[in-house]
Amino acid sequence: MRILLVDDEAEMADPLSLLLTREGYTVDVAYDGDRGNQLAQQSHYDLLILDWMMPRYSGLEICQQVRSRGDTTPVLFLTAKDTVDDRVQGLDAGADDYMIKPFELRELLARVRALLRRPPTLEPVTPIQRLRVDDLELDLSNQLAYRQGRAIELSEKETQLLEYLMRHPNQILTHEQMHQYLWGDTEKPTSNALAAQVRLLRRKIEAEGDPPLINTVYGKGYRFGFPTE
Repeated sequence: MRILLVDDEAEMADPLSLLLTREGYTVDVAYDGDRGNQLAQQSHYDLLILDWMMPRYSGLEICQQVRSRGDTTPVLFLTAKDTVDDRVQGLDAGADDYMIKPFELRELLARVRALLRRPPTLEPVTPIQRLRVDDLELDLSNQLAYRQGRAIELSEKETQLLEYLMRHPNQILTHEQMHQYLWGDTEKPTSNALAAQVRLLRRKIEAEGDPPLINTVYGKGYRFGFPTE
């Protein structure tokens, strides 16, 4: 059984990872929400254990992204948020269970076993294969974008970049976030690889006369979508 544990506090994540490993689980650990969301998208897990409050990308947002793709992997939140409204918000986002810090390790293991015993969903859920932001639509399965009545062929990397932008409309995505998502820790692209990839994508989706969709936030990164007043 594979578990993804996402918590930005190493003093919490490392002992939990060790405990779960000793129980026979295979555990991947991410110490920030960006990396956790990337792993959740790229790999198959039997359980996600997510800290709620993390900088830049929260466990709540990761859970929402997972569910938006039709992924029914069980999600367990670990959080200091303890009000009824907080619990309702977490469950409404798609979480299956909720543990308030501090907690007993024995109870955590019992909750993990209970979630892993749940039978899989009988009816397969079709992941979302089309995204739409403003006047641009992305067909993920065919690597095609559509804008102003024209079809736009995309490369695999362009599709990956555009998907990431469209899943975070009107948000500032830093150079570091985008670099990590596109290349992770294994590939070593050149220093201007991200700027070059954005430039190529712009040429395809922003024809002459089209309102710009990929907006540079100088010194920070990029924001996708029509500017809001």
